[in-house]
Amino acid sequence: MNAAIQRSLRDSVVARWTSLLIVSFTMLCGYYVADVMSPLKPLIEQQLKWTSAEYGFFTGSYAWFNVFLFMLILGGIILDKLGARITGVLACSLMVLGCGVKWWAVSTHMLDHTMIPLIHVKGQVMVASLGFAAFGVGIEIIGVTATKIIARWFKGYEIALAMGLQVGTARIGTALALGLGAPIAVYFKAVGAPVLVGVILLAIGLLAYFFYCAMDKKLDKTEADSGQSSEDEEAFRLSDIKEILSIRGFWYITILCALFYSAVFPFLKYAPDLMVQKFHVKESWAGAIPSILPFATIPLTVVFGSYYDRKGKGATLMIIGSLLLVLVHFIFTVPILNSWMVALAATIVLGFGFSLVPSAMWPSVPKFIPHRQLGTAYAMIFWTQNLVALWGVPYLIGYLLDRFCITGTMVVDGVSSPSYNYALPMIIFTCLGVLAVVFAFLLKMEDKAKGFGLELPCKEN
Repeated sequence: MNAAIQRSLRDSVVARWTSLLIVSFTMLCGYYVADVMSPLKPLIEQQLKWTSAEYGFFTGSYAWFNVFLFMLILGGIILDKLGARITGVLACSLMVLGCGVKWWAVSTHMLDHTMIPLIHVKGQVMVASLGFAAFGVGIEIIGVTATKIIARWFKGYEIALAMGLQVGTARIGTALALGLGAPIAVYFKAVGAPVLVGVILLAIGLLAYFFYCAMDKKLDKTEADSGQSSEDEEAFRLSDIKEILSIRGFWYITILCALFYSAVFPFLKYAPDLMVQKFHVKESWAGAIPSILPFATIPLTVVFGSYYDRKGKGATLMIIGSLLLVLVHFIFTVPILNSWMVALAATIVLGFGFSLVPSAMWPSVPKFIPHRQLGTAYAMIFWTQNLVALWGVPYLIGYLLDRFCITGTMVVDGVSSPSYNYALPMIIFTCLGVLAVVFAFLLKMEDKAKGFGLELPCKEN
């Protein structure tokens, strides 16, 4: 057998980065759909007559199946048992289906004036939420799959840089959703128009993932031919869950993840409305400033990921990022700081924090979790994130806005909608950031005690 055949496909620079490009594009499409309703909140209240509580109910539905049916953890186990090809195709297909249901719900008149008994939720809100919940299963499982894919292809190479690039590329989808969602809806005079764009993007992402499947199959063959696959192919056991949960560092990084993202993702869901209510930005451009956040993270995740690969200091990077989160949300809390320039500057600073923590957090997990357990470990981290950051906190913010924060009404194009004071939600986001700082410090102390290597360069692990 010649040397070329004996080498693993992942040793090829072109193959490694091509695999990253494909999964990153698929994630980009998913992130667009996940955030495309955020800049539409004022329009949804005007056109569909939803309240903030109903919008919070819908936003939180993203995590329903993942959290309460444990679909995300099941997806992680399926990933470790069946591999990235089957898991990824199923997840991408579920994203297309879920987004299609959501688009139909917000576009049809068949659900007008319908009410779900017992829970007293509008039929349109409920069906849209069920579609979003199905989509949420798909996007979270493909997120876990993409992270394990990168860990496999890039371990020993540029793993932190690759994960940072994947996160940064995916956030282009968020930026496109925040920046273009409202203009598309206004142009077509329908909140369903930007959602339909998402359905099309997800279909293209599914086709792209089939191409990755061909690469993954070829990687399996080259790993087998070179004798490098024995460790990765060791069978996953249910007892591995107990092993993962016995690692204190795993708990610290899981709680840090939940707290940090609780102060970011729900904020992004309400940020366009915050721009309208506090900073007096026009509704059609409400997502413009928040869209800077994901765009800012694209180059920054590359910089910080590359730094972690070469210099280390992963736990320190997470502490700094969490501190920046606290600073930004405190600025948004102060009533007199209501200039759009303040919002712009704070959003840019938040971009640094939003880049520092993920760039260091996701590549740190493989430093103390074996590869055969990575899918399940990431799934449990994502499950906790779904429970707190993607279900609990968005619903809480929506409830608080309706219950305590309505200050009057505002009229746009002859249509009335509530006006809000966002001080209370921003105080909550600030407190979540403070707790994230605490757990980042605990993680660094645990790393020092157990020697995980979080402060060491990734290329040395």
